[in-house]
Amino acid sequence: MSMNPFEFRTVASIAVQWGGARALGESLAARFSARSALLITDKGLVSAGLIAPVLASLEGSGFRVTVFDSVVADPPEQIVHACAGVAADAGADIIIGLGGGSSLDIAKLAAVLAAGSQPLSEMYGIGKVTGSRLPLVLIPTTAGTGSEVTNIAIITTGETTKMGVVAPQLYADFVLLDAELTVGLPPLHTAATGIDAMVHAIEAYTSKHKKNPLSDALAREALRLLSANLVAACRSGADRSAREAMLLGATLAGQAFANSPVAAVHALAYPLGGHYHIPHGLSNALMLEPVLRYNASAAAPLYAELADVVGIAGGGDVRERANAFVQFMVDLMEQSGAPRRLRDVQVTEDSLPRLAADAMLQTRLLMNNPIDVDEQAALRLYQAAF
Repeated sequence: MSMNPFEFRTVASIAVQWGGARALGESLAARFSARSALLITDKGLVSAGLIAPVLASLEGSGFRVTVFDSVVADPPEQIVHACAGVAADAGADIIIGLGGGSSLDIAKLAAVLAAGSQPLSEMYGIGKVTGSRLPLVLIPTTAGTGSEVTNIAIITTGETTKMGVVAPQLYADFVLLDAELTVGLPPLHTAATGIDAMVHAIEAYTSKHKKNPLSDALAREALRLLSANLVAACRSGADRSAREAMLLGATLAGQAFANSPVAAVHALAYPLGGHYHIPHGLSNALMLEPVLRYNASAAAPLYAELADVVGIAGGGDVRERANAFVQFMVDLMEQSGAPRRLRDVQVTEDSLPRLAADAMLQTRLLMNNPIDVDEQAALRLYQAAF
């Protein structure tokens, strides 16, 4: 069988180093000539003491650092504009994002906005960014979003709606994976972000249009690492090997889905974030089981392959192996301690039709699903998750 043509893009450089953030100055000084840094993060990480050693390292290596710590979950457009303004006022010539997916997404957009004159409103969509960007360094503190290696930034644009900027300019120059930064992540966050990463791997592997051999290889290894280490990371946050495996797995899944895009789980998760401010990873975790069961009729051969990847013993035909994979994922989520039903996170049953209608706006994602999802199907999926 001939191979479909494909293109694979990713970030220029990834370094994996336990404790690497505490030596960031030395690392960046050797890689970049820029010395006026804007460090983008959130107040929680500042108060947790994660930022002070990074600042000390940067300043010790000759960097002048301005900190922007106003990032919040589901960041609205005004945070992006405020951050870009701080970058301009500081004369920043390098952008460093350190935090969860929201901080990394803001850093990507600030790097583009600070380097040009194109307004943010013209960047939404695929391939709409016209200019270049400042040098960009991304350092994740959760093992989940994969944002450090994607070309996507998600911004809250209205009361309840989110929009994405997808452009090659958003791929970073340098990514540091320092799993020491994830040690303090509470069990619930660890579970939700870890399941989010597994969703990325599964949806990349079953994506309808851009599935490709490189994304497949990364998705398989991501799922192997994540499934084998999720429960250990949730139960013992200081387990170094589990934390390192989760962080690398999340990054590999990010590389996979940046080139073989995600689908219905994400499309149904975004309205939950918009209406109820449920964290992105948790909303994905809540929608995974119903969507896996819905997609199984079309994706069964691929789910059967993933059953082998996660080490499910036994035999059976494709359908049985696919069902075993779905059940494995359900059991894993149960063991992780993450909430399992929409009602557990205060979603009301009468809001489900509105959520289903809003999910239909996510055409960029729904087109990648193995089976079409119309509004009625979306409503049934929300009802199944309720």
